[in-house]
Amino acid sequence: MGRAAAHDIAAALRDRLARQHRVRMVFAAAPSQAEMLDALASERDIDWRGVTAFHMDEYLGLPSHAPERFGAWLTRHFFSRIPLGAVHVIGQEPDADRETARYAALLAEAPIDIVCLGIGVNGHLAFNDPPVADLHDAKQVKVVELDAICRRQQVDDKCFATLDDVPTHAITLTIPRLLDARQLFCVVPGATKRAAVEQSLYGPIGAACPASALRTHPRCTLYLDRDSAPPRLQAPARA
Repeated sequence: MGRAAAHDIAAALRDRLARQHRVRMVFAAAPSQAEMLDALASERDIDWRGVTAFHMDEYLGLPSHAPERFGAWLTRHFFSRIPLGAVHVIGQEPDADRETARYAALLAEAPIDIVCLGIGVNGHLAFNDPPVADLHDAKQVKVVELDAICRRQQVDDKCFATLDDVPTHAITLTIPRLLDARQLFCVVPGATKRAAVEQSLYGPIGAACPASALRTHPRCTLYLDRDSAPPRLQAPARA
């Protein structure tokens, strides 16, 4: 699944680099994206110097050197492995509101071409958690409080040792900011994501499952494995 997604992302990236001077991409930082990012970093014939990279969310309250920070995770798994033209990492507080404004301004300088994202156990996109996610948010970047299921996922993903270690607040790109990109590639592995995928594909479009908003995008590709795919998508067993 990860290799298939990376192959398609690389093809889209090559196509855009052949037609425009610079490509702007947003990446999710999560273990669910590791296989895809590893394969993408190994793709050939991509002029990464023409790519400007962003990421979609970051914890508040962690030291700037903390390895759990999403900027640090992406640097280890991807940014440090390829010669990107520019990397814009969400910075450190104490002034979170100023940082959201700075990052929103950077994102608004030109269109975002490609977003590589996943879906949370609770159906979140970035850190837009149900039921308070705003599918029509006027903001591009904002500070949010993380819900209990979202914080528990960080422990289950082995990003933190205990729930008390997981920050309660974060900076996130909003859903309209993510969906404003020209092309989305959404990679969702694992059985823990199956219910969220089911609701994303077949439930009502709304804040109860923020990822349902992906159905409104004209160029969003969803990548599932056997564990994350809802039963109605599973191929019938052969006799």
